[in-house]
Amino acid sequence: MQLIDQKQWSPYVWTSLESAGVEFILSHDGKVSLSCIEHKYICLLFSAKWCRPCNNFMTKLLNLYKTLNSTSPGSNLEILFVSLDHDESSFLDHFRNMPWLAVPFDQKISQKLRVMFHVEQIPSLIPLVSVDGKFSVEEDAVRLVDYYGVDAFPFDAKRRKELEAIDEARSQGGRLEELIGSKDRNFLICKDDSKISISKLVGKTIGLYFGAYWCPPSRSFTEMLIKTYNELENSEVGRFEVVFISMDRDENEFMASQKLMPWLAIPYNDKIRHDLSRIFDVKWIPTLIILGAEGNVISRDGRLMITRYGPAAFPFTEKRAKEVEGTLEEEGARLPREVSDPRHEHVLKLDMARNYVCDVCQQGGRFWVFSCRQCDFDLHPCCAEKLYNKIRQKQVKLL
Repeated sequence: MQLIDQKQWSPYVWTSLESAGVEFILSHDGKVSLSCIEHKYICLLFSAKWCRPCNNFMTKLLNLYKTLNSTSPGSNLEILFVSLDHDESSFLDHFRNMPWLAVPFDQKISQKLRVMFHVEQIPSLIPLVSVDGKFSVEEDAVRLVDYYGVDAFPFDAKRRKELEAIDEARSQGGRLEELIGSKDRNFLICKDDSKISISKLVGKTIGLYFGAYWCPPSRSFTEMLIKTYNELENSEVGRFEVVFISMDRDENEFMASQKLMPWLAIPYNDKIRHDLSRIFDVKWIPTLIILGAEGNVISRDGRLMITRYGPAAFPFTEKRAKEVEGTLEEEGARLPREVSDPRHEHVLKLDMARNYVCDVCQQGGRFWVFSCRQCDFDLHPCCAEKLYNKIRQKQVKLL
């Protein structure tokens, strides 16, 4: 991080721009002197009209700029656009939507500034910020703005560490109302648009479900999660609730997701959805974060537990998963490795399946199963045992 004495700040900026060949700056009213950025909080924005990520980022930056300058006029934030467009027409089209200043279009100048500020990709937002009475050229703030929006200001290392510390504390769980609610919302919504107070969830095991309607794995896991949810809901165990955190592309997709789900959701237009995705570092969907009865995080891979063990793993702790695994091993040790059934021509081998339907009783099953490896035939161990007991009874009668 390069530090510049505050007294030399304005000359440093001017010298940097002038050394690259910049003689004046553009506003939407025409040419302005370099002195117009004196005493301003400057960020250099490297962007281009042809760049899709740049256009996506522009929406967030516009909101941030307007919000800061309307609610915190003392911030003195000014952005200086450095174009990496291919021609002046594209530059002007891009600049037309920006309320800030710009370096005149010149590819040689843009390239010099790009090298000077070590810009390797676009969009790039380089803050020039104050640190202990000195100014510094900070690291690229695009990710910071993407993650935190207006809360990222003033985009320096100190603010980044503060925000990361807050996220880390929230990721450990605690007060549920603070984690999934806000000062403006203390409720969750049902698919019929009714509202449920977050306080009613306190003391329950909570699954924070990150998913989306457009994602086939999410829809597949949703079906599995619904079965587990319904079984726990109808059992004596059942202090389990799921909160859907939509990763859908628009509100219509969110509503389509909601129709499939019997549980609660965070409203689609609430920024908490994005905050939670960042806080729990959700890199793919579906993801299921499990919170314990006290609000603490007890599993970051609830999807794996549901997929492997279903409701048997409740309350989805590592300890309970090991108990279920141990029970299954004991059950498997008591079962024969293979059985013969007069209703099927092939020998049935002992196997493990997440879900299956027994071809004898037509009931669903999980875990141990006797299966035919040559064709699609599955047999519950209990159905195999009933058959075995009948055969033994007949043998006893014959004796």
